[in-house]
Amino acid sequence: MKKFSTSSADLQPLSAGPAARALAPARRLACAAALVCAALVAVPAHAAPIDSLIKAVKFDDVDGVNKLLAKGMDPNSIDNQGMPLLVIAAREKSDKVAAALLANPKTDVEIQDKAGENALMMASLVGDLNFVNLLIAKDAEVNKKGWAPLHYAAANGHDDIVKVLLDHSAYVDAGSPNGTTPLMMAARGGHVSTVKLLLDNGADLSVKNQIGMTALDFAKTYKEPDVVEGLTARMQQQKQ
Repeated sequence: MKKFSTSSADLQPLSAGPAARALAPARRLACAAALVCAALVAVPAHAAPIDSLIKAVKFDDVDGVNKLLAKGMDPNSIDNQGMPLLVIAAREKSDKVAAALLANPKTDVEIQDKAGENALMMASLVGDLNFVNLLIAKDAEVNKKGWAPLHYAAANGHDDIVKVLLDHSAYVDAGSPNGTTPLMMAARGGHVSTVKLLLDNGADLSVKNQIGMTALDFAKTYKEPDVVEGLTARMQQQKQ
C-alpha cells in the first residue's frame, strides 16, 4: 500500500493514533515480526513470568498461557510497549490463546493499547475472521467511537470481515476523528470488491472528511484507476 503524505491532515490517526498503523499494515506486520525475533533473543534463560506469558501469547502456546493464568497471572497484562495480551494475540493471529483469554471472566474484551486500538480492530486489520467472530460472540463493541473495526477491515480489503461487521450493525459511514470513512479507506487502498460491498450496504459517496476529500478523491489521489472507474459509474447511476 502507498504511504500517506506526512503533510496530509486527513489520516492522522491508523502509530500517530489508531489510523497511521492501519494505513501502513505491511510496515506494522514487519515491525511485529521484528518484535518477535527480538523477543527470542532478549528473553533470558530464566525469564520473568510476564515475559513467559507474553512469549506464550505470541506463539499461540495455549498450554503455557493457561498454566500461567492458573498461577494467578493477569489476563489483562501488557507488554513493555503497552500492548495488552488480547491485542497481541489478535496481531499474531494466536487464535487458541485468544479463545483461552476470552474464556477467562477477568479478561477485558475492550482493553486498548496506547494508540487506542483494541483486539477487534487488530483482528480486523490482519484479517483474522475466526478471532473477529470470537470477539463478537463476547459482545465486543462493533461501533467503537473514532477509528472503528470497519475502518481497519476496509483498509486491507478484508471483505469477509467487513461483511460480518456490517451484519452485526456496524455503521457503514463511521467517521474517524478526522472524518475518514471505511469507504475512503477501501478506495485509498484500491480494494474494488470492498468498495462495492460498502456501497451495496449503503455507504454514502458524497461524504467528505475534514479536508474535503471524498472516497473518489482518495482513489484519484492514490492512483487507483479501477476504483475511480467504479465510483464514477456508481455516481452516474445515482444521478439517473
